[in-house]
Amino acid sequence: MLRRQARLRREYIYRKSIEDRDRTIAEKKQKLKNAIDENKQLPTDLASDAVALEKTLNWDDEGADGLTTHIDDEYRWAGVTDPKIVVTTSRDPSSRLKMFAKEMRLIFPNSQRINRGNYEMKQLMDACRANEVTDLILLHEHRGQPDGLIVCHLPYGPTAHFTMSNTIMRHDIPDSGTMSEAYPHLIFHNFKSRLGERVMNILKYLFPVPKDESKRVITFANEGDQISFRHHIYKKVDHKEIELTEVGPRFELKLYEIKQGTLENAETADVEWVYRPYMNTAKKQFFLSDG
Repeated sequence: MLRRQARLRREYIYRKSIEDRDRTIAEKKQKLKNAIDENKQLPTDLASDAVALEKTLNWDDEGADGLTTHIDDEYRWAGVTDPKIVVTTSRDPSSRLKMFAKEMRLIFPNSQRINRGNYEMKQLMDACRANEVTDLILLHEHRGQPDGLIVCHLPYGPTAHFTMSNTIMRHDIPDSGTMSEAYPHLIFHNFKSRLGERVMNILKYLFPVPKDESKRVITFANEGDQISFRHHIYKKVDHKEIELTEVGPRFELKLYEIKQGTLENAETADVEWVYRPYMNTAKKQFFLSDG
């Protein structure tokens, strides 16, 4: 079993290593195709490769599959099989973080909460893989206030790290409705950049495909790279109006890192994207929405 995992991991890393080359070729092909369609002079960086690239353009029409990436391999079963989620916390959690973990378990269908105890991260990840868990959600806190959320996709990654702020528990919301466990409909607002689409996929594939009659809605709204999480149920008042009831919890997420590995090899995993201090030098930065 360990040999098989090691072999699959090596194959995955190899496929990932040649993606930059394939992406560069695909971009050159697109530039060449645009120049031919618009009858413009070829860019100088394409002049030496134009003849070889032109011979392959006929295979890149609308019927082609396009460039496949490791992202396609990561989520190849998305929508086919339901995700299986494990929710846990950092070691020695406070009573408030334990309560929040219980509420997070109710948010994700087909999820279960486990007590962290003295488990090391490698033991936890091995147990998840042995039980065919698709995603591990790890919650952190500061002085009893939830302040961090990590989403680790299995078996190979990615791992997304978010800071969490303005957390309000479900029971702190006045007149909160009854928590439904139906598969929710998802709303993603303003995830337009390549990074935004990446984050949207990481969050979207935590949920199974809902039924049309589901009355549960979860919203991820990006505004200035702050992702607002809201959870509602609705009912029809008449033919034209519906009534929304917030069932909570609610919080804000801010992405600060995406790694291409899993949590137990966090030190050696390649960093796909990381938030840097110099990014604050501009007056406004919209990484998820491209401005």
